[in-house]
Amino acid sequence: MGNFLAGKVIAVTGAGRGIGRAVALAAAAEGAKVVVNDYGVAVDGASPTSEVAEAVVKEIEAAGGEAVAVADDISTMAGGQRVVDTAVRSYGRIDGAVCVAGILRERMLFNMTEEEWDPVVATHLKGTFTVFRAASAVMRRQRSGTLVGFTSGNHQGSVSQANYSAAKGGIVSLVRSAALGLHKYGVTANAVAPVARTRMSANVPRELAEIGEPEDVAALVVYLLSERAAAQGVTGQVYTVAGPKIAVWAQPRELRAAYAVDGWTPETIAEFLPGSVGVDPMPMLSELAAMEEAARRGGRPNA
Repeated sequence: MGNFLAGKVIAVTGAGRGIGRAVALAAAAEGAKVVVNDYGVAVDGASPTSEVAEAVVKEIEAAGGEAVAVADDISTMAGGQRVVDTAVRSYGRIDGAVCVAGILRERMLFNMTEEEWDPVVATHLKGTFTVFRAASAVMRRQRSGTLVGFTSGNHQGSVSQANYSAAKGGIVSLVRSAALGLHKYGVTANAVAPVARTRMSANVPRELAEIGEPEDVAALVVYLLSERAAAQGVTGQVYTVAGPKIAVWAQPRELRAAYAVDGWTPETIAEFLPGSVGVDPMPMLSELAAMEEAARRGGRPNA
């Protein structure tokens, strides 16, 4: 076992499988005491079972670490609070909250139902909020701590996962807001957009040229949870990790502007906007034709 997180208490949601499990195991291996949260559901959010979280706790204990399971649904305020309360009750504090939990219910926007929209947004976005909200209250008093949200490259947009993309975009803004609001209390917040082989990535509608394993993602998360990252001023960032690649996403900013002395009309906007302000092309638009052709053939295009 290492000591990168020695003495820290880390809560991880969605920690029963895939990336969440890898994060929980890596944190424990680096000396952290871990709260393993997983509602134990299928990819679509159905059939919960507490055995999933408990199995990871047993793995950590078998390797000589300390962990406790919480099988609550973090899309509820009570569930998110219990994750944090369990950390404080069991270990006296909480130093890191990592929100990995998520589900998928794929559908084209024009066919998407409320039952497909609400649970996805609730699990990803509200589930990050409930844990962040509870953890930040403790971290503010401690004047230390780290929040890690999980977004996706799909925060740029998605052809058939508007619910997922909207939630992941919301997580980016939530993380940036947390970084701003908690900075004076010594608390950092960052987001990770992983590209890794998991049960949720198995149906991505294109072959990913850059992809890694959950353990690659876990290494980055351990760093973000560490004193090293806090000392280096890492906060308010969105990082992609895809196997050997780590990348940072740009902060939102205006690209170009035009001004009208006498105000704008539809006619003057039509005249000036294309040449003076223009557009910022969507990278994924150029991939749509290849994705549609591959779908017709029953395959997946390269990314």
